[in-house]
Amino acid sequence: MTMIPDPVVAGGAGATAGETIDDVAAAARACTVCAASLPLGPRPVFRISATARVLIVGQAPGTKVHASGIPWNDPSGDRLRDWLGIDRATFYDESRIAIVPMGLCYPGRLARGGDAPPRPECGRLWQGRLRAAMPAIRLTLLVGSHAILYHLGKGAMEERVRGFAAYLPSRFPLPHPSWRTRAWAARRPWFETEVIPALRAAFAAALSEQGDTT
Repeated sequence: MTMIPDPVVAGGAGATAGETIDDVAAAARACTVCAASLPLGPRPVFRISATARVLIVGQAPGTKVHASGIPWNDPSGDRLRDWLGIDRATFYDESRIAIVPMGLCYPGRLARGGDAPPRPECGRLWQGRLRAAMPAIRLTLLVGSHAILYHLGKGAMEERVRGFAAYLPSRFPLPHPSWRTRAWAARRPWFETEVIPALRAAFAAALSEQGDTT
């Protein structure tokens, strides 16, 4: 199988020389680049760890997550945890699972309704730099069209999701687990019968102690 290179690992803004994971986390939390465009002001929400095995790349915090400071602390997070077959304690074990959305801060609402897309500056500034600080990552979940586009380039989301095997073992594209996905998945039974079992297997393998060299 032909491996598709990961642009975040291969290029882009990586860690600066001598930068520790604490350094990059502090820099990201202090970021105000998009402040003038954020209706609720900057509040970067992410979780990183030098020992994390799985990285979840989603869209951007909603208002509930902005208020709590806890990523995926909403119904979409409940659905994502159901897809993975894990409970909240496992999901929020920062030593094993890192969470870095495409936009670290709540981007506001669109005039026609729904949350605005992640600020484009954010991905360019922080995706590569935060990823470079986590050498133990084995699997990156690309959750939603914004994460898929940034990491895999242009292409139809449905084709990427159904063709997940082409991106294993390092990446797994998924639709965003919003309420709209229920209807989407109901029209595509292969998502439940093919994608979810493979997702759970890839996730469990990434967290497994087998293959450790340390």
